[in-house]
Amino acid sequence: MGIHDGHREKMRQRFLSGGLEHFADHEALELLLFYAIPRKDTNETAHLLLERYGSLSAVFNAPVEDLMKAEGIGESAAVFLKLVPAVCQKAKLSGGGRDVILNTTEETGNYLIERFSGETAEVIYALCIDRKGKLLACKRIGEGDTASAGLNIRKLVECALLTAASGVVLSHNHPSGIALPSPEDYAATDQAQRALSAISVRLLDHIIVADGDFVSMADSGMLMR
Repeated sequence: MGIHDGHREKMRQRFLSGGLEHFADHEALELLLFYAIPRKDTNETAHLLLERYGSLSAVFNAPVEDLMKAEGIGESAAVFLKLVPAVCQKAKLSGGGRDVILNTTEETGNYLIERFSGETAEVIYALCIDRKGKLLACKRIGEGDTASAGLNIRKLVECALLTAASGVVLSHNHPSGIALPSPEDYAATDQAQRALSAISVRLLDHIIVADGDFVSMADSGMLMR
């Protein structure tokens, strides 16, 4: 066993006995990198990443191409760093097999804040909901760049029909702005409402998410329920 192997084993045992509570951020990142970078001291790499991005959260949110510019980080390690938080978020949003009930604007908004966490481009989701407020599906129906994303009406209607939803909450994010609707958002909302009405499905809301906050167009009087 080499010096790095001995250090790695001590770090693993430390985690197994007490979790990450007493780990510094660079130590937690160092430990994680053990499983992406074999046979190499990852302490220095962890320090370099934190110096480059400023925080653990920023490391995980960095694009793969940019992560690969950091010394010691190849494609496999960069993908691994993106995969870990993505899988954790997916597990959290799955609800552990329990039904997700979205009966209030606050519940829906908080769910969507989690859903959009880590997104760096504008994306559009459709939440298909039954009459009791149970979430039937959360479908990604559009994506774009940091400033805009096109609404795909066909995908929106298909999502509602395939899930037999009684209502739909449309949502998108403003990754580089504030959670206020633009003229394009009003136009997209009107288009979605007309398309869903044609198949007897209600557009319950259009929620815009930005910087850990959200605006409900229905609650703001911008959408007739």
